[in-house]
Amino acid sequence: MRKHIVAITGASGVIYGIRLVEELLKREIEVHLVASRAACLVLEEELGWDLSGGAETAFSRYFSVGRLKFYENDNLAVAIASGSFMNDGMVVIPCSMGTLSGIAHGSSSNLLERAADVTLKEKRPLILVPRETPLNSIHLRNMLTLSEMGAHIIPPMPGFYHHPQSLDDIISFVVGKVLDAMGIEHQLYKRYE
Repeated sequence: MRKHIVAITGASGVIYGIRLVEELLKREIEVHLVASRAACLVLEEELGWDLSGGAETAFSRYFSVGRLKFYENDNLAVAIASGSFMNDGMVVIPCSMGTLSGIAHGSSSNLLERAADVTLKEKRPLILVPRETPLNSIHLRNMLTLSEMGAHIIPPMPGFYHHPQSLDDIISFVVGKVLDAMGIEHQLYKRYE
């Protein structure tokens, strides 16, 4: 069975992360999910989630699927913090610039950064979906650093050749591009012909 680590940070666009988890679970892929505290704030703000019972409870209530394992971002004593945890790669979606910087410079100051560091160390696929524009030179340098280390940078910039009719079509396009990079088949958008 395939298993992937998915991390959601406090950047705008948490719907991309939620939709990716939905798509992976639909395909019976095991998902190991970590969300930063700031991600929880954005989930409340952008999606109206009720996190009063805690993040793990909210994610369990929303997904209610056995193949989802949730981790607190401050818990470094879990399997995904180790290179011995066998998996098929990691996606940080959306990825805040603070998290991107932490990963680029190997700070490993929390579980999310540590799991990404281990992913790079073990030469497993690491996909980063950076937050919305604009970007400054520091952000671009950090992305270049990570790209040179083998990370795949997928900015959430939709194409329009598939003639999107709704916001959901645009979200599906971006998540589809991430699934493409993960080597997972889907029908989330019409491919260019």
